[in-house]
Amino acid sequence: MRRREFTSLVLGAAMAWPLVSRAQQSGRVLLIGVLMGFAENDPIAQSMVAAFRSALPKLGWTEGSNVRIDLRWAGPDPERAKALAKELAGLRPDALLGQTTPVVRALASEMPNSPIVFMTVSDPIGSGFAANLARPGGNITGFTVDDSALGGKWVELLMQIAPGTAHLGLLFNPTGPPLQFFMPSIEAA
Repeated sequence: MRRREFTSLVLGAAMAWPLVSRAQQSGRVLLIGVLMGFAENDPIAQSMVAAFRSALPKLGWTEGSNVRIDLRWAGPDPERAKALAKELAGLRPDALLGQTTPVVRALASEMPNSPIVFMTVSDPIGSGFAANLARPGGNITGFTVDDSALGGKWVELLMQIAPGTAHLGLLFNPTGPPLQFFMPSIEAA
């Protein structure tokens, strides 16, 4: 099993776990709102959704029977993510799955009390989604890979491309992970 498949399976389990007892008690169809921060034609994002869907039956969830998934694709546009999060909020989902920092921020803003599981969030603590990784607290939890070392890799790559570089300028997406998450590795490199 590849790492992505394993992560998606674990993500599916984490997403479904809190809903199992409610579904068994109520007998109703539960709604999971999914908001992806990539384009619908992105093959990696498609494989994540497919792995999530394939994990649900292993946990007793059958799409169309006891669970419904409402999926939206925001792409890299934070404004579209906000609009789609608002749309999902109108559906009153039982739980949410969000991918990327801007998407999770939009979901948390629109549905501050709903259970949210995230993936592909670089700095959940710095973004304000979790108090700490061991015990996130609140209603937001998920999976992350500590990729704060990426900043140093960017500098190394730039130095390979342009070895005479003496000064660097940084441009950052303000809706993405906070810049200070990457700064230690950038400064070290």
